[in-house]
Amino acid sequence: MKINYIISLLIFIPVLIIQTTFVPLISIGQTVPDMILILLVYYSISEGQIYGTLLGFVYGFCFDLVTGSLLGSTMIAKTVAGFVAGYFSSENKIDIYLMFFNFGLIVFLSALVDQIIYSFFSAIDISSNVLLIFFQNAFLPAFYTALLSMILIIFVPKKRLL
Repeated sequence: MKINYIISLLIFIPVLIIQTTFVPLISIGQTVPDMILILLVYYSISEGQIYGTLLGFVYGFCFDLVTGSLLGSTMIAKTVAGFVAGYFSSENKIDIYLMFFNFGLIVFLSALVDQIIYSFFSAIDISSNVLLIFFQNAFLPAFYTALLSMILIIFVPKKRLL
């Protein structure tokens, strides 16, 4: 079990580099997919809710430190997203939840929660419409992340190697 902690952190480092350098190049407008969240949801489903919650805390904290964003904003968002994704962790249904469409829906739900919490801390503008803020800062990035996750889950082997 301890090797899983090390492996998840070793996989996180290149994903963090990809998230901060290459992913902004595939953004649509200001909508950017969240590769870190996809990895977090995968581990939350595979390893359990507590593991996903703690991993979300670590991933968010490291992301806040590396990017220089408001310390704690990504950390709390990823922690709650890992907690939400962990609800779908069941030893009997892991293969079902890691299927193409199911995984995309779980990522969408987790990304929506993640983006709403993150937007609450970083993108509050009183003069704007709340629904417009929700759509631009939460729904569109969550949808883009879910689409990317459905593409990426095709390349993950059916037997858990991670």
